[in-house]
Amino acid sequence: MSDLEIITFGCRLNAYESEVMRQHAQTAGVADAVIVNTCAVTGEAVRQARQAIRKARRERPGAKIVVTGCAAQIDPDHFAGMDEVDRVVGNQEKLEAPTFRALGNPGLGPHKFGTGETERVSVNDIMSVKETANHLIDGFGGRARAYVQIQNGCDHRCTFCIIPYGRGPSRSVPAGEVVAQVRRLLENGYQEIVLTGVDMTAYGKDLPGVMTLGKLVRTVLKLVPELPRLRLSSIDSVEADPDLIAAIAEEERLMPHLHLSLQAGDDLTLKRMKRRHARADSVAFCEAMRRARPDIAFGADIIAGFPTETHGMFENTLSMVDDCGLTFLHVFPFSPREGTPAARMPQVHGAVVAERARALREKGASALQAHLESAKGRRIQVLMETERQGRSTDFTPVRLDPCTASAGALVDCMVSGDDGAALLAEALG
Repeated sequence: MSDLEIITFGCRLNAYESEVMRQHAQTAGVADAVIVNTCAVTGEAVRQARQAIRKARRERPGAKIVVTGCAAQIDPDHFAGMDEVDRVVGNQEKLEAPTFRALGNPGLGPHKFGTGETERVSVNDIMSVKETANHLIDGFGGRARAYVQIQNGCDHRCTFCIIPYGRGPSRSVPAGEVVAQVRRLLENGYQEIVLTGVDMTAYGKDLPGVMTLGKLVRTVLKLVPELPRLRLSSIDSVEADPDLIAAIAEEERLMPHLHLSLQAGDDLTLKRMKRRHARADSVAFCEAMRRARPDIAFGADIIAGFPTETHGMFENTLSMVDDCGLTFLHVFPFSPREGTPAARMPQVHGAVVAERARALREKGASALQAHLESAKGRRIQVLMETERQGRSTDFTPVRLDPCTASAGALVDCMVSGDDGAALLAEALG
């Protein structure tokens, strides 16, 4: 086992930030340490982080254990109170080189990061952070795709969401810095770049001039013409700007896959969630995008069993899978997060929440199966993630046999069928 281990939970932005931490830690000479980069989106995510911390201590009794990420930012005292934890670091501090120079000090062994609580816990007020620095990183653990942070934080206050308190206000990385990072990763062999953030459609509002996510996408594709594939991680469809919609329709190198933050398909539920769209907005957006880009596929985040949700409200959400033509569902059983308005609303019984989540997952499985079956006989391009598996342009998993391509290669294929979870294809040429 390597001296430095980073365990990452949650979103693609966390994956990016883990690589920033890895680079800082290696430069600082951090040795025999486990860094746990936590997520706070659900109570289950926090539970899994605690479990991973305890396991790390059992398996590596002499290692330094550092906890960071959204859960640590929101509730640092909880993690500081765990006997297994040596240091708790906030979401801003985890990206700063001095944090890792302190961790790399050989005089600070396990449980010896300092004598005072302020030395053991380095978590400042995330709401006071006004800028997001772009960190030039060389690559990621895998060779298939790399992530580039373009934005952090969120100014919205959805009633179920604790993440703004872990990430702070919305702030954008200047376009020039984004382009420089894309070029650096491309030069290091990455064929696909994923732009990521917390609230990506808020991109540019805090920058001088008139900058939007769509303008950034156009800028990256124009200034890095040799980039084969550009992908977006997740967007709020109601805030998609005209340039973004045009780019999706016109730019072949912008991948035909959008992951949408929908959450529900019932108008009253959406209002109680304090979302900024109605059901009809989501349906209209998907219809318009499919007309503009017929090969597009949609993923979506959906919450099952939001407080006050009746059977009829849930049926509206369930039917939205068909009405929007969704293919890839991320289903979240509602989990009350302390400190959010939704936690104080009348709750749906746990067994009902679980049943609704199951029904949504079954609906998602049926939608995926229909999508897989419709692809038979098509010619597709696959970005290999391993020697046998990769992703098509619309992010569908694809298994190739035989195939001699290495991870990170782009392979033209013909779809022969599916196995219920992925397309089966044969490499051409």
